[in-house]
Parts: sequence; structure tokens; C-alpha cells
Amino acid sequence: MTQTTHHESLAEDISAFFDVSLDLLVIRDIDGRVLKASRSWFTKLGHRPEDMEGGPLLRLVHPDDMPDTQKSVLEVQNRRDDDPVMGFTNRYRHVEGHYLTLEWRAQRLGDRIYGVARDVTERVAADRALVEAKAAAEAANRAKTDFLANISHEIRTPLNGVIGVVDALARTPLSPDQAEMIGLIRDSGATLERLVSDFLDVAKIEAGQLELERRPFDLDQTLRACIEIMRRRAVEKGLTLRVEGLDAAARETGGRYQGDGTRISQVIGNLLSNAIKFTAAGAVTLRVRTEPIGDETAITFEIEDTGIGFDADHAAGLFSRFHQADASISRRFGGTGLGLSICRSLVEMMGGEISAASTPGVGSRFTVSLRLPPAPLEPADEPRDILAAPIDSDSAPLRVLLVEDHPTNQRVAQLILATQGAEVVTVNDGLEAIDAFRAATFDVVLMDMQMPRMDGLAATRALRALEARSGAARTPIIMLSANALTGHREQTLEAGADLHVAKPITAANLLAGIQAAVG
Repeated sequence: MTQTTHHESLAEDISAFFDVSLDLLVIRDIDGRVLKASRSWFTKLGHRPEDMEGGPLLRLVHPDDMPDTQKSVLEVQNRRDDDPVMGFTNRYRHVEGHYLTLEWRAQRLGDRIYGVARDVTERVAADRALVEAKAAAEAANRAKTDFLANISHEIRTPLNGVIGVVDALARTPLSPDQAEMIGLIRDSGATLERLVSDFLDVAKIEAGQLELERRPFDLDQTLRACIEIMRRRAVEKGLTLRVEGLDAAARETGGRYQGDGTRISQVIGNLLSNAIKFTAAGAVTLRVRTEPIGDETAITFEIEDTGIGFDADHAAGLFSRFHQADASISRRFGGTGLGLSICRSLVEMMGGEISAASTPGVGSRFTVSLRLPPAPLEPADEPRDILAAPIDSDSAPLRVLLVEDHPTNQRVAQLILATQGAEVVTVNDGLEAIDAFRAATFDVVLMDMQMPRMDGLAATRALRALEARSGAARTPIIMLSANALTGHREQTLEAGADLHVAKPITAANLLAGIQAAVG
């Protein structure tokens, strides 16, 4: 075959290749003029190859894409042999006037540029739609979180009134019938508060806003309160609540760990509550085992009951949200079906595992396994008993500035503080708090977080600024907040508050907070 024949054959092959290619092929010279274009330019963009040849290719580029396209042209022309082939995306005009998005690959050989482009208009549109959908979903999620924070405040504010007033009323002389009615109201209020907390926990978990603490805690003390509450509930049903291994665990490992003791107590309390709920007769047993493993301690909790149990079909969805075994279970026992889902999320966030086994009609066993680093007992770290007791007042009564806009919440705090003989000055918002703070001296400030005109965070910062300017001693500030989402506690501390006490307010948590702040 002669040299001429070889070149003719190669040219024919290239022409045939250009005719059948679905991609957009083009050969141009160094000045940008089209030397050859594939038939697909007509198929995709309506431009005939013979009309394109001899003219500039860039005349078809969208004006907004021209600056970046020029940069890409220079990159191709100056590319060295060992440089990677860079991709580029821009828009080319269809013969009817609209634009398609093309993704390019190009390479220089001698004084010619060989390029291939693919129509990615639908892919780019789909990617853009996905980004927009993600942004919309994130915005909706933020809106949902904000809504839950607000609705939490709205629910907890009247709930604070119910629980607080009932708690204060329970401390007055009552007949047996009245005491029984007060007890029923208090238990119902506590149940409602737990339901609100469950919904908020789920919202925080979904939004990725639930954060675990990592600080020293005593396992025995952490669990003791919830165990005693569950023991009383078990006795009311005629059940026995046994606790095995907790004291031995404390002796073997010192009983102190680094982690979120509050959330561990929530998990164990929830599992004990479920066990008692679904057990009509017999016993509920909590077993605790510990085993040192390297620098950590493996802690295993087993909650076993003699209740109704569940079968394998129901076990599969046991830790799913809103799961109930069946409609009859929901009617007989109530509940939202969120408790076990929250337990699973919390345990997994701690790096642990939770599992369940059961025999219908015989009972169930839930197992929680955690690994936590031990925390040495240090003098500054020893826990203080700040549960509600009469506030020490050696001489003058405690002077309290109460900053709260809701009349019922004002009255709740006043009733609780009246039992301690405190002198209470009540104002309705942050601006009034600043005036009162200028005019008098207080032992402690109880500051609501959400108020009109000036909220609790702004007011706290203003009070701290007043102290700094006048050189006055620091007055303890306790933030009282119905807001329960992650970050509120941190916000209060950053603003200058000393403690954050979540509503609903009871005598126990309010007086304990005051004791902790005033010392």
C-alpha cells in the first residue's frame, strides 16, 4: 500500500468515525477555526458540519461561559505531553436559540486541537435539582427544629405552671383525698413532660444536634435516683424490683467513669420503665457487670422481666421509631413507641450496643453494653448533695430577682421561694431586670430565657457588663428555660449565667439550682 493510499484510507476512517459518533467531535486549528466536525453536531445542536467548518467554534458558546472557556482553551494549547487531560463544562447554542450543556475533553497534537464533547444537560439539571432539593430539605429540617424548639417552649410553659403549682400545693396541709388527687395530677404532669422530652430527643437525633457530655460521673449515684423512682412504680403494681451487681461494680472499679451519666440513666430508666409497664406479676431485675479491658471498663446492664414478652417477628422492628407490638398493646399500655428507638440511638452514640431477647408469655431481657474510661476520684470532683433542702440563711433572708414574663411561672417561683422565706422582686423582661439590678443588690437572679423586648441571654450579658463597669461582686444568675434543644445550655453559660435549669420548674430542681449557684 502506498503512502498516499494509506493517508486516503485513514481520512476515510476518520470521516466514517465522525459520521457515526454519538459524541460531538471536532478538530480545529490553533486559531480556533473548525477543520472538521462530526455529524452529531447537527443531531444534537442543529448545526451542519459543513457550515461549521472554516468558522470559529467559540461563536456558539454562551456569553456568560466565555471567560472560563477562554481559560480552558489556553490550558489545552499550553498543556505539556505528560500533563493530565482536564475536563471542562460549558454551554453551546442550539440552532433554535436555546443552550445545551457540554462536557469537554481536548488534546493538542502539533498545530491542531482534537476535542470531544458529550451532552450532559440532563445530568447537570438533575444534579442542580438534587442540590436544590437537598438545600430545601435542610431548610425544612432547620424549620422543623426551630418549630420543635418553639413548640417545646409553648408546651413547657403551661406545663411548668401545672407541675410547679401542684408541687407547691403538695407541700401544704391536705386531706387524704386531696393528697391523692394532687398525686394523680403530679404523675400525669410528669408523664406529659416525659412525652415532650421524647419527641424533642427524636428531633435532636434526626437533626444531628444531640450532643453527649463527657465528664466524670459516679455510676451508683447516677442510677440510684432512677432506680428508686422505678422501685416505687414497681411496688405500686405489686412487683419486685431487684438490683444485682451495682455495689460490687462500684467496689471493683471505683464506680467512676468519663461519659454522659445523665443519658446512661435515661437509657436504664427507660428500659426499667418498659419492663415494669409490660409486667403484670413477678419481678423486674437490673444486673450490672463490669470488666476492665485495657484503659477502659466494659459495663453490661441487663434488664430482665417476667412480662408478656414478644415474638421474633416483633423483635425485628423493636428499636424502630413509633413501633408498638400491635394495636392491642398500644391500647392496653399506651406510649409513643419512641423510647426504645431513643435508647438505641443514645447507646450507639456512646459506641455501645443494645439488644433484646424474649419468650412470649415468659418475659424479656434487654442488654446494654458500653465501654467507658474510668475517672479517678479527685477532691474537686467529689459530688455535692444539692437536692432540695431549706436554703441556708444565716441572717437576712435570701434576696431574689425573678425575671419572668409569664404570670403563672412567676407565681410558681414565688410560691416555691416563699417556703424558704426569700424576698422576691419580680420583673417582666430583661429591660426591667437591668433597672432593678441598678437599684438594688440581690443574692441570686432567676432569669427566664425567652421574653419580649429583651430576652434572658441579652439581659444576662447586660447585667455582667454592669458589674464589670461598677466593679461590683458577681451575682449568681440561673437561667430558667423551657427551651430544651442542644446548645441552650452552652448559650446560657456563654452569656454569663452560672447554671441552666430546664422547665418545668419544681421545688426540688429550683432550690437545688439556687443552692448550687449561691453555695
